[in-house]
Amino acid sequence: MIFLIPLIILVSYLVGSIPFGLVIVKLKTGKDIRQVESGRTGGTNAMRAAGWGAGILTAILDTSKATVCVWLARWVFPDYYWLHILAPTVAIIGHNYSIFLLERAEKGWVRLRGGAGGAPSVGGSIGLWFPSLFFIVPLGGLLLYFVGYASVATMGTAVISFLIFLYRAWIGASPWEYVFYGIIAEIVLIWALRPNIKRLLNGNERLVGWRARRKKTSQP
Repeated sequence: MIFLIPLIILVSYLVGSIPFGLVIVKLKTGKDIRQVESGRTGGTNAMRAAGWGAGILTAILDTSKATVCVWLARWVFPDYYWLHILAPTVAIIGHNYSIFLLERAEKGWVRLRGGAGGAPSVGGSIGLWFPSLFFIVPLGGLLLYFVGYASVATMGTAVISFLIFLYRAWIGASPWEYVFYGIIAEIVLIWALRPNIKRLLNGNERLVGWRARRKKTSQP
């Protein structure tokens, strides 16, 4: 059975690499999402490229990728807790750096395109403990609406996940290994969001939600 561990990791990467945003936007509008705004394939950019419906559907499918990978790992190896958190982490990496979006970059280099990892990071938490959905999604939505930055809300979901599993481990409801999922996911998200973090520090990151409307109405 031990030989199945690399197979689960490989499957998790390939499942995470499925570019649902690219497919949905292409089918709906004919556009290549990689040529729109940030060029990422996640729900936020799908919404910019093809509207709210495309964005929501992309987010749901991207979330489900990591959830399925956790369920697979838990089904095959119920007691391998580190594999339970490794599978969704690899799915996030696949989402951010998809083998299906391999392209040639400058100076003959190649690069892997993808998203920022927000939706699959939430999906991993859901796979580890399904009710986390009812904490992470509403709190992440509030962060997005009131703080006004999608990148901050994305990074915030991993922090919420960490706090959920820290509490559950403390009361004995889930393994301590699950606590590290939020930490590892946060590191992966921060790495993917480096350009956004730079814009945040420079004060020119795109505003959304309540703060965006407030700024718009305050302009003369």
